[in-house]
Amino acid sequence: MSITQIDLDDEALAEVLKRSGLGTKKDAVNEALRDYAAKLRRAAEFDDYARRAQEWDYDAWKAMREADRPKHR
Repeated sequence: MSITQIDLDDEALAEVLKRSGLGTKKDAVNEALRDYAAKLRRAAEFDDYARRAQEWDYDAWKAMREADRPKHR
């Protein structure tokens, strides 16, 4: 773990510590970093999903699915 000196918003930090139950400033900052990293990961996954959805060829999928279905008499 690296050591870094940063200026923190005291009011925001106090609120986070109070509402979260976290015990230290270090815990609050690390939790915020993990939360932000997870948010960025979810956004990237959504962007990838949206890109793949745009590229999806519904008509080709439907034709392939129909070809795989057993024929009913």
